[in-house]
Amino acid sequence: MNRPELADFLRRARARLDPSDVGLTAGARRRTPGLRREEVAQLAGMSVDYYTRLEQSRGPRPSRQMLTALARALRLTEDERDHLFHLTGEEPPRREATSTHVRPGLLLVLDRLHDTPAMVVTDCGEVLAQNALSRALSGDVLARPPRERNMIRRFFLDPATQELFPPEDRPERAREQVAGLRAVASARPTDLEPASLVAELCAASKEFADLWDEHEVAVRRAATKRFRHPAIGILELDCEILVTSDHNQQLVIHTARPGTESYERLRLLRVVGLQDLTPTSS
Repeated sequence: MNRPELADFLRRARARLDPSDVGLTAGARRRTPGLRREEVAQLAGMSVDYYTRLEQSRGPRPSRQMLTALARALRLTEDERDHLFHLTGEEPPRREATSTHVRPGLLLVLDRLHDTPAMVVTDCGEVLAQNALSRALSGDVLARPPRERNMIRRFFLDPATQELFPPEDRPERAREQVAGLRAVASARPTDLEPASLVAELCAASKEFADLWDEHEVAVRRAATKRFRHPAIGILELDCEILVTSDHNQQLVIHTARPGTESYERLRLLRVVGLQDLTPTSS
């Protein structure tokens, strides 16, 4: 592990980012350009002390999971992400058609959507990035272990995730999830990822297995969905899905129609749910 080179690379990557580039407010006047260390740590889901030690050439070798989180927090390109891995003595992730690396440009769009929940997911339902309001609405998915970041797996195997939807809406949400996964599995017949997910869920969830046997298929498109929030109540949100050119990643945006009760509740969620996400001044 090349600690001096890693420290220099992290400092330079942090210095080139403005708070607005990652969806944060600048706050008090800053003595130096770029993000603060605590802001990078917050975006990467790590402690400030640990990140500080990395920049001071005295931290332990980061895990592959942590390197991936740092690459996203610092908005690194794929080449820069690979360089980050090399500096720590790790082999970079393979560049596959179903890459989980989110391009900096797509992350920039995500960060600009500060007043509406939005996230980037793979076509198999893996959550790759969330903005602050998405975390306030449905929880910080990236803070979970890697296996618990798939929306489809969580819907069928995690009772807490099912509680995000009103009980009367869950059967339709379940049908949509299964039909969408079948469309992906059909389009990628030689890919092990969707096939493995289907096999796992058929074995673990009778509900999923029964719906899979019905052979419904539907590509995920725009829809209206209702969410339950423990503090805000029911929010009825329009869901828009924008896909990348290779169709393997999706930017999912939830909006509320102006003048509706859900619109006011979403504004309230932005105040209540983001209070602990406001960057501290120093």
